[in-house]
Amino acid sequence: MTAARLVLADAPSAQDALTFARRSARIGDEGVRLQAAGGVLAMSTAALAPRGLLDRTPTVLGMRIIAADPELQCDLVVSELAETDDDTALALPETALAPAWAGVAPPRGGWEPRGEISAATLASRAQWGIAAVAERMPKDAGEDVVRAIRGDVWGMPDDALLGLPLGIAFAAFSLGFIGGEEEARVTASGRWTRVTLQRGHILSRGPAAMGMTAVRETGSR
Repeated sequence: MTAARLVLADAPSAQDALTFARRSARIGDEGVRLQAAGGVLAMSTAALAPRGLLDRTPTVLGMRIIAADPELQCDLVVSELAETDDDTALALPETALAPAWAGVAPPRGGWEPRGEISAATLASRAQWGIAAVAERMPKDAGEDVVRAIRGDVWGMPDDALLGLPLGIAFAAFSLGFIGGEEEARVTASGRWTRVTLQRGHILSRGPAAMGMTAVRETGSR
């Protein structure tokens, strides 16, 4: 890929995209996927993703929809975005990434209601998980140990989250999707679940989301 620009609808949209990319970089190193068509840019990033066939970590993605230039069309994963001299455009790096998580796309349709989770619950469970990770982390832990501890804590099914991985709360909190009082809508399609807030979506696929019994039972109350 040659050096290029990502052109958004306006300056606030460009800043929105830059903020999402920067927050994504803080929670992972596998880039941001940019999918644009018809004046809409879908940005997604992996808060959690398995590495290898034996890794039982669930896939947890954060997604934000942003208004883009109607002529913009792309589908690539980049490590970062940068400001330019045009406040409606962001600079793309010269090379794209190819993380495994980007090859597993959520379905476009077939989403059915499964309940609601309050924003306050998402925030409190995220804070609990952050404390749990910090408590379990040994001093001078290597990358493999850090990943194992994070995967163990954030991959746990959580009753307060309708049986979904605790990582959905981590993703919503870390990406700035939690703001004010609202009820996040939970929907499911096949092995995927989606938690929708006003500021974005959290999508989950994996061991903790394969069986939706907990979601059905809790969401039907």
